[in-house]
Amino acid sequence: MRYMIMMDYGGVESACEPMDRWTPEELQAHFAFQAALQAELAERGEFVDGQGLASPDQAKFVVSDGVGAPVVIDGPYPEGKELLAGYWLVDVDSLDRAIEIAARASAAPAQGGLPIKQRIEVREVMSAPAAE
Repeated sequence: MRYMIMMDYGGVESACEPMDRWTPEELQAHFAFQAALQAELAERGEFVDGQGLASPDQAKFVVSDGVGAPVVIDGPYPEGKELLAGYWLVDVDSLDRAIEIAARASAAPAQGGLPIKQRIEVREVMSAPAAE
């Protein structure tokens, strides 16, 4: 079963400062944790893909009616505090395993080595119906 494990940027559970305010050592510890977890998932044959995403202020929101030119809006709305920071696509045996991975990612080290408590969304990747 494939699951998308999505890391929110700025979830309400996390009280830490944005990463641009972290020390180089705090950033290094966080990224080392992420790399180690990703390597473990790859070793277990569970890792399919994963990427960090550019900061929310670089986001583009696109809306189209399929006829006219699309409407492109820069960055998040001022009231928007939560956006996707990155994701992992995993192929695991169960939802329980996907939740276990998400829980470990949520506890990644943040400022002062404390758990980041980042909100992680887990969703099963649905397959298209079989062609007849």
